[in-house]
Amino acid sequence: MNRPNLTHPDPRPALAPPRQLHRRPPDLRVRTRRIEIEELVVDDPGEVLDHARQAALTAPDTAAALGHSPTTPLTLPAAAALLCALHEPGELAAMGLRLTRHTTHVTASDQQTEPVSLELSYATEHEE
Repeated sequence: MNRPNLTHPDPRPALAPPRQLHRRPPDLRVRTRRIEIEELVVDDPGEVLDHARQAALTAPDTAAALGHSPTTPLTLPAAAALLCALHEPGELAAMGLRLTRHTTHVTASDQQTEPVSLELSYATEHEE
């Protein structure tokens, strides 16, 4: 009878059975990105500045990112930017701003094909 030699193990390493490679299924996820752009103009500079001063009190960090400080007032462009950052287009009309154009840019892609893009744009009837 053939007994294993326990004092001198076989010097050859034991071979593991071959592994089967599992193929990953293709990634079927589609990633989309939608960017909304609203272009506005200032119709009433005084009203924009008044509303922006109030907004700077309620959102001081956002106002500071636009250059506002206790010693530095907001410029008209910074005031308009602050209001646009904090309010929806419908609210901005009551603050001296008017929507002139709305653009939506959409991109969709997956891992297997080239991305597709679409851009839709419309101007409001009051655009100058």
